[in-house]
Amino acid sequence: MSAVQDYEAIKTAVKTAADAHGEPDWFVQRRLAAVDAMQKLALPEVKRYDFHRWPLMDNMDLNFRKSDTSLANDLPQSKGQIRFVQVGQTTVAVNVPTELSKQGVILTDIFSAFRDYSELTQKYFMTKVTKFNENKLTAYQQAFLNSGVFLYVPKGVEIKQPIEVYLIQDSTVKQAMVSHVLIIADEGSQFSFIQHLNTKGETENAAHCMVEVMSQPDSHVHFSSVDELGKNTYSFLHRRAYLSDDARFDWAVGIVNEQNTLGDITSELVGNGSHSESKVIAVTTGKQSNGINNRVVNIGKHTTANISQRGVLLEKSELIFNGIGNIIHGASGANAEQENRVLMMSDQAHGDANPILLIDENDVIAGHAASVGQVDENQMYYLMSRGIDKELAQRLVIRGFLGPVLEEIPLPEVRQEMIDVIERKIEDGQHFKQSNE
Repeated sequence: MSAVQDYEAIKTAVKTAADAHGEPDWFVQRRLAAVDAMQKLALPEVKRYDFHRWPLMDNMDLNFRKSDTSLANDLPQSKGQIRFVQVGQTTVAVNVPTELSKQGVILTDIFSAFRDYSELTQKYFMTKVTKFNENKLTAYQQAFLNSGVFLYVPKGVEIKQPIEVYLIQDSTVKQAMVSHVLIIADEGSQFSFIQHLNTKGETENAAHCMVEVMSQPDSHVHFSSVDELGKNTYSFLHRRAYLSDDARFDWAVGIVNEQNTLGDITSELVGNGSHSESKVIAVTTGKQSNGINNRVVNIGKHTTANISQRGVLLEKSELIFNGIGNIIHGASGANAEQENRVLMMSDQAHGDANPILLIDENDVIAGHAASVGQVDENQMYYLMSRGIDKELAQRLVIRGFLGPVLEEIPLPEVRQEMIDVIERKIEDGQHFKQSNE
């Protein structure tokens, strides 16, 4: 983003585009408020990590265009799954069984939700889980939003089949992907949500992908994401869940993008007795750089929050894991544990695993484990001495390293997809060659 911006001209252009898009006035006004806020807000901070020169906000235009739906042709065939598919800003498919629709389940694109379910979306879109004025990137998200999904699961509804959402960045054209997933899990609801992020096309673009989850009392939600954004996509991935009394919310995220990634995953355990598990795997290759904050905030009494993340670095890549456990004063009986481990497969890679504990209460249990190390040469020697070539031996060691996190992912289909994606990423990293060699 250039040093000087004509924000009044930007506001005029945003309003014109939003009105032409048929957006309700309440959301148009929120867009304009976000443009105003951008002028004063700073970028978010990631400990020991600098991303300030990334082209995350170079595109300050709001426009809407249809994408070629054939970009979704290579997706797995649907066999009656609950499914939502979006290419760029174009919704390709929505499949919700009739019995779920009759129970009040809503799965639709974010702009249809703004128009048709304004009571819910006005209340929760960037107002409670994430506030638009937290930093410059969250303000950008609200100002230039151009795609996304809304899911509402009513009180007491249990969905046994996973809800699968495919969000495909259309990089056949020059346009930032500014996507928002808003999930409301009403009281006592239970379901699993699987997000797939990938890119089609070679144009350099930014991707701002935000997830907000409102978990009402006694709800139980499992959120999984497999991130495979492309080699020309600089990405900001912001994911946050707000947990009410006795809510259970779990993250299982595989970050295997091909370009630099700024990640932020947060569970706010506001309600008494709430519980969250946050599992993250990241693999970096080439000259890629990833900075990831994984944060749990214990606010209610007798809350439990655990972080488990493992990263693998190949070639000249960089990966920073910050595990942040924050126990607020008054959160008596809280339990917050974390484990952050990084495996470097190259002596040219740079990795950090930073456990950060912020504790303002006495009656709590908190702990951490962190490690950064090279591949175990004894393991490599053992495998290679039995006729296994070096590249396969490396992949086996990596699989063993990631195994404790992968095994904790409860959905077998997500676990297998992550394994397949990680294998492809590692093989690409093993074959990586510097362009100047």
